[in-house]
Order: sequence, then structure tokens, then C-alpha cells
Amino acid sequence: MDKKAVFNFLKRYLSYIIIAAVALFYTVMSLTGSAKTADLYLLEKIAIAIILAVSLGMVVGFLGELSLGHAGFMCVGAYLGGKVSVILEPVLGNSFPTLLISIIVGGLVAALAGVVIGLPALRLRGDYLAIVTLAFGEIARSLFMNAPEALFGGTTGLKSPRFDKNSLFIVAFAFVLITIAVTQNLLHSKHGRAVTSIRDNEIAARAMGIDVTKYKLLVFMISSFFAGVAGVLFSYSNSRIQSASFDYNYSIEILVMVVLGGIGSINGSIVAATLITFLNVKLQTMLTGDLAVLQNLFYALILIVIVIYKNAPALKTFREKYNFKNFMALFRKKYPIKIRRFSDYGRRKNNQHL
Repeated sequence: MDKKAVFNFLKRYLSYIIIAAVALFYTVMSLTGSAKTADLYLLEKIAIAIILAVSLGMVVGFLGELSLGHAGFMCVGAYLGGKVSVILEPVLGNSFPTLLISIIVGGLVAALAGVVIGLPALRLRGDYLAIVTLAFGEIARSLFMNAPEALFGGTTGLKSPRFDKNSLFIVAFAFVLITIAVTQNLLHSKHGRAVTSIRDNEIAARAMGIDVTKYKLLVFMISSFFAGVAGVLFSYSNSRIQSASFDYNYSIEILVMVVLGGIGSINGSIVAATLITFLNVKLQTMLTGDLAVLQNLFYALILIVIVIYKNAPALKTFREKYNFKNFMALFRKKYPIKIRRFSDYGRRKNNQHL
């Protein structure tokens, strides 16, 4: 196995390895009773944020369309999946089958909403599509908020069961891996090449016979499905679903994760979602009482600093000199690892016999 093969393997599967390792580590910590509740709660939020960022990245990064209604699809999944969990809990209990059925139902309903909205909206482009998806998000949360209180809880929100805090993060990270796998496989398939060709030049894609509407709708539907899944996980993590949680600002926050991580970069979306969620949760914990008003100020300042660092022309030389790629090159140079091909090993063994 040569160096290039190892590099390609790590490039494609490093995110899986890291996520699985983190989940396994905290699973052992949870089973031994040494994991903190705050850490497990943070892991739940990070997993939900990664699902949202990677799924929105399919639309923004690979399809090249701007959507501002991702929190709306999450809202649909959270309310309807949460309602299913409330109905099933007396029958199946607060168990894994209840959670799984709720996730599937929430994801499918969100995907259906994606098809219904996508059919007319994806004929639009640029700012018009952004406005339509933004309007959908606001309409969705308004409908659930103004629905009969007996149905979805009204303004106070829908009370949903809280899954075991020692195991919900495991389920959430399992769906993170599924989301990444589906996104990567779609990207590297012939369908993914069709989608990226639409992003690069829609007119040329149509001229080549690519069904633009079908592929746009496919990506939009898959993205909406995983937003719905994230919504159900959100409902199980929070115990109460309130429409105010899925406002316009939340859609912008998800979009910031995608942009900050690099549009079209799955690994970048994962890192950005983790960083932003960590900052949010820690600021909420540290700034309490009268200092709570400073939370959004510090959060905005940190994001501004990160964006300036990533994009400022004056820092281009610094970024190119001090980055992860150069660090790994320096590490390999200082600590060289000899990786031989299996064929070389066989030839060396045969020469020894001779």
C-alpha cells in the first residue's frame, strides 16, 4: 500500500474515523459513569449541528443554490416527529424503536415538504429562491405556533419525551455518519457529477441532456430529509419544541456554518458546525444573569474575527504558511514513516530465499 493510497484513504475517511472515535470514547465514559452530563448534552448539539450543516451544504455547496429555510424543514421534522413520539410513548415506551420511528417519520415528512416547496421554488434562482425558502421557514413555524394547543402545544410548545442522555448522543452521531456517507456517495456518483455540472453551468447541463429539475429536486429532498432528522433529534434533546427555536436567525446560523467551513467542503462544514456550536453552548454557560446580554455580542465578535482571518488578503501569506497541510508536511519530514508496497515486501522475501 503506497503513500498515495494511504493519503487518499485518510482524505476520504478521516472524518468517519474521528467521529467514530469520539463517539466510542464518550460511550465508554458514559458506561463507566465518568462522563459529565454537560459534555453529553454538548455532543448532542454538535451532532445535530453537523447534520444540518452537511445537509445544507448539499444545496448551497454542490447544487449552488441559496436556501434560507433550512430551519423550516427542521421545524417540520421536529414537530411531526415529536408528535409521533408522544403518540407512541404510551405503547412502546421511551425506547429506541420509538425514537427510530419518529426519526423516519420526521425525515420523510420534511422530505415531502422539500418536494412540495422545491417543485415551484427551484425554477427560481439566486435571491428569489432565497426569499421563497425564507418565507417557507417563517410560514412553517407560524402554522405550528398557531395550531390548536391540543395538537402541537400552541405558543408554549409541544412537550416531547427526553431520550436517555447517556445514549442519545450515540444515535445522533450514528446519523451524522449516515449523513456524511450519503452526501459523499452522492457527490462521487454519476448523479453527483450531474449536480455539480448544473452548479457550474446550468445552460450547458441542459444542452447535454441533464434533467436539471429532477436533480435539483433530488438534492433538495435529501437535504430536507436530514434537516427533518436533525429536528427530531432536537426534540428528543430539548424535551419541548417551541416554534421560536426555528426562526430566521437559526437558518442564518446554519448557513454561516457552511460558509465558514468552505462552501462545498464536507469536512469544513463539520469543523465549522462543531466550533460554532461549542462557542454557543459555552457562552450560554459562562454568561448567565446580567451578563447573558453579552452572549450575542461575544459570539458575533468571534465570528467576525474568524471570517476576517479566513478571507483578509493581508493575512493570505500567514494562512498559506501556517495551516494544517503545511503542519502535516513538516511532521512527515521530521518523523518520516516508510510505507512499502506489498509487492515490494514479496520481492524482498523472495530475494532472501535466493
